[in-house]
Amino acid sequence: MSKKPSVVIAYYSGFGHTDVLARAVERGAVEAGAEVSLVPVDSISDEQWRLLDEADAIVFGSPTYMGSAAGKFHVFAESTSKRWASAAWRDKLGAGFTNAACKAGDKHSTLAYFATLAAQHQMNWVNLGLHPGWHTSAESENDLNRLGYFNGAAASTPADLPAEGVSKADIATAEHLGERVARHTAVVLAGRAALGLTA
Repeated sequence: MSKKPSVVIAYYSGFGHTDVLARAVERGAVEAGAEVSLVPVDSISDEQWRLLDEADAIVFGSPTYMGSAAGKFHVFAESTSKRWASAAWRDKLGAGFTNAACKAGDKHSTLAYFATLAAQHQMNWVNLGLHPGWHTSAESENDLNRLGYFNGAAASTPADLPAEGVSKADIATAEHLGERVARHTAVVLAGRAALGLTA
């Protein structure tokens, strides 16, 4: 019997909106057969570092603040430098998600930052794998990928709304990302097993 893919969601949430997305990614990955752990990076423990090191895939998440990931996520990213030096995360799969108040809000910069971080660790990036929703007059804001991002899952939540105000379409898009990461990770694991590779 093949090993279940292990997925760790490493994220920071300032006001709860990104936590909603993290749990949506988790649901999607679990439904696709993965074992999933949530790791809030602003309070990471030694055991959670071990989970990251042993994971088959890591999904990065943060709100977009001032054109990039939150400062506390950057602190976490910088603290991975020893793992970068030893290529400890090489060939893991990576993906990302973000939330901002504005429809654009420079979320593309955060997703690109996550992809670059993964590339620095020699990880393999999993994109969203969806056409844009809500880009013709026949479509609506209830579509998957309603904001038209491709490098990861993006959400737009008005700044004055609580976490419960995250768009259902954005939640569904995050679930799609989790499912996609889990399925791609399973394919990679099966391929390595078929070729007799250990990593």
